[in-house]
Amino acid sequence: MYEVEQLIAGQWGTGAAQRWLTVTDPADDSPVSRAPVATPADVEGAVKCAREASREWARTAPAARAAALHAAADAVAAAADHLAELVTREMGKPIGDARGGVAAGVGTLRQYAELGPLHRGRLLAGGFGATDLMVYEPRGVVAAITPWNDPVAVSCGLLGAALVTGNAVVYKPSERTPAAGHALARLLAAHLPPGVLSLVTGDGAAGAALAGADVDVVAHVGSTETGRSIAAACALSGAKALLENGGSDPLIVAADVDPGWAAGQAALGAFANAGQICVAVERIYVLRAVAEPFIAELAERAAALTMGPGMDPGTDLGPLVDRRLRDAVHAQVAAAMRDGARPVTGGEVPDGSGAFYPATVLTACTDDMAVVREETFGPVAPVVVVDDFDEALTRAARSPYGLAATVLTGSMANAQRAWRELPVGTVKVNSVFGGAPGGAAHPRRGSGSGYGYGPELLDEMTATKAVHIGVPG
Repeated sequence: MYEVEQLIAGQWGTGAAQRWLTVTDPADDSPVSRAPVATPADVEGAVKCAREASREWARTAPAARAAALHAAADAVAAAADHLAELVTREMGKPIGDARGGVAAGVGTLRQYAELGPLHRGRLLAGGFGATDLMVYEPRGVVAAITPWNDPVAVSCGLLGAALVTGNAVVYKPSERTPAAGHALARLLAAHLPPGVLSLVTGDGAAGAALAGADVDVVAHVGSTETGRSIAAACALSGAKALLENGGSDPLIVAADVDPGWAAGQAALGAFANAGQICVAVERIYVLRAVAEPFIAELAERAAALTMGPGMDPGTDLGPLVDRRLRDAVHAQVAAAMRDGARPVTGGEVPDGSGAFYPATVLTACTDDMAVVREETFGPVAPVVVVDDFDEALTRAARSPYGLAATVLTGSMANAQRAWRELPVGTVKVNSVFGGAPGGAAHPRRGSGSGYGYGPELLDEMTATKAVHIGVPG
């Protein structure tokens, strides 16, 4: 079993922990990793050390910080197979997807290593004989609280942007993937001065202690409930809250697309990583003209997915992260069926060990069902049939979330209306995933606030200062 340590005051160890968490493989319930639960004293010590280290790190030349990040990216790339295996064993992601997540993390570290030295302020047009500037400075100490569903890729983004801009970081990975977080932190910390990166591990209480500590930024990717708690803590402390929370992303299928192709997109969006993706397809609005062949093709694709352990290279659909999530997913499905939804395929908890749940397609769904209204975070595709594109847009926009949306259409007019009218941070047309590197968006409503990606994340990790230099005498 993988033994996790914390990094506090530049020293690896268990800290003052009196409790430990054991993570089990969601495929077969075997123990994978054991992590200490950080005490308030552990958190305080890590933050204090980060505060002291941040002063010298902020004075380090941006090129030197970038070089350290490039070296760390090399180390992560060299350890890619090990990191991917830890991710798969801790949370169940198919091993090929886990390798893809590590590769994305490496790319993100390199992106910020390149962008960091280019991050700059601007000269203002002041009075003659005076100089007016707007300059960026590190904020100080960043608390990075990251999720389990793509632990390496997401962590590399937040850590890379915070470090290259001169901040010290206290990093808390999810309690579901502490070994992946620990392994990543070891690789990064080896290329940084002592104290610039600290690691604390543990449960929600440890995360709450970190969010309420003397930090300058709390960057969190995870559930809306946790994000709201962090926002409340930041309101009291004055720290900046940078949040990407949950979503219930809609997919609109217009009448002018091939229903078989559209079903392939829907299956990818709803079932990849067993639906455990922040921007997964969570609800589908299909126009009545193509609904019947679309639903039949989607169900066929769902039923064809191979369900099994993530370490098996033939697995299409790994387990959910744990049985607690599986129970929550099935509760939404069962409630929808009691209210009239019909399962075309799936919808039943399989026998045997692990936290497996089949790819499920539900029809006759309504907007007031929790499986449509709320975030499910499982391999479930609830389908709502609508009469026209206007109705699809209206119902897709009716949500407490605002993370992303996808529209499948051959009409440029439909595409233009969708990206202008849908109140979300990201609109994707004719592709459920993808996009150019460096894209950044503002999530809306219950889905969070602030930029989480792209060059704009460097702005979030820094503070802007206006400087006026006059002439004496």
